[in-house]
This record gives sequence, structure tokens and C-alpha cells, in this order.
Amino acid sequence: MDTAITQEIFNRLMTGLPTFWDGQDSIRFMRENGCKHWRQMEWAGFYFQFMCEQILGEDGFFEIPGDRYGKVEFDGFQLINYDFKAHSHYNGCTSEVPTNGYLEVTQAIEEYGVVGFIVACGTVEFDDENGSFKEWHDEYKGRVSDYELERIERGASSRRRKTSFNLREIVFLFVDINTLAFTGSFQRGMRNSNGIPRNPKVMIDLNNDMFERHIYVVRQ
Repeated sequence: MDTAITQEIFNRLMTGLPTFWDGQDSIRFMRENGCKHWRQMEWAGFYFQFMCEQILGEDGFFEIPGDRYGKVEFDGFQLINYDFKAHSHYNGCTSEVPTNGYLEVTQAIEEYGVVGFIVACGTVEFDDENGSFKEWHDEYKGRVSDYELERIERGASSRRRKTSFNLREIVFLFVDINTLAFTGSFQRGMRNSNGIPRNPKVMIDLNNDMFERHIYVVRQ
């Protein structure tokens, strides 16, 4: 991919994308500006996606959303299809990021030759031991989500919520037909609570030199 394109995308993003994302402020912003995903536990990824849609969709630079293959829709399109992801850095984290469905990524590659992933990478802080952030989010939503009710019914423990995200770099990673085989797989063999098999997703490794990557460090 031409570096002039990735540079332009990065420059446009940094005109409107904050470098520090407070969890409560970000969730309020999404709700107040019509983002339907403000209730989601993994708010940082949805906040980045929403900001990409707003900034890159301005003046028709990106088509928002991108192409749809079956039930799967890419986040944006600019010559090729892109997905927007956020990746958290913390002790014990990996460099792998789950993306879109394997079949749909393959179809997009067959049509355009390559797919792109724009990944916001940053350090995060987590909720305190009392779950104060989770309690605030539950109250702000006004009800317990179906996902949370299902978790309680299963007796599973609740994951600690992220309370902030400090943007450090934006990584552009591209997958074509030659490198698709070097991606991992996420959710393969897994089933939803209703027993329906989950759609396997492409897992990209941000540290894998097999892929074309462009890394832009964010100035604080």
C-alpha cells in the first residue's frame, strides 16, 4: 500500500482524535452523538471505530460503512475495505487482534486484492477492585445487559473494565492472498450460548513481519 495513503489517513485522524480517552467521557460522547454501541463493555474499540467513522467519513474521503459480504460489514472503504480496531497494552497482553470473519476477509481480498486494518494501540488503566467503573456504566445504561444476565446465570466472573486508554501509535496492517495463510483464527470451534457455531475470525499479529505494516507514533 502506498505510504502516502496511510500517511494521509493518519494525518486526518489526528486532526480530531484525542490521545487520551477517559472511559466515562468517551461513553457519554458516544451516547450523545448517536453511536449505538455506547453500552458495550469494550468501549475503547467502539469509541475508536466511531471516531474513525466521523473523521474519515468527512467530505466523502472514506465510504462509511465499507462493503458487506453476507452478514459481515467492513467499517470503511477507501480503494479497499478497512476495519478499525483498538488494541490495549498491559502486563500479560499479546500482540494479536481479532478482526473480521475469515470467509468475508477472503471474499474482500478476492475482490480488491487486499484488506486493511487500522489499529489504535495504547496503554490502559483498569477498574478498581470494587468495580466502580462497572457500577457507573451499569447505572448509566439504566439496566443490566442481556450479556451480563447471561454471564450471571452461568456463574462466570466479570472481566475488569478498562477505565482509560492512552493512545501511543496507530498501526496499518494489510493482508493479501499470500499472507492470509499466516493469520491466526479466533472463535473457531466456539459456540454461542444458544448453541449456534460462531463465525471464525481472522486474528492478526501486529508484530508479525510477514505482513505489510506502517506504524505511526502519536505525539503526546
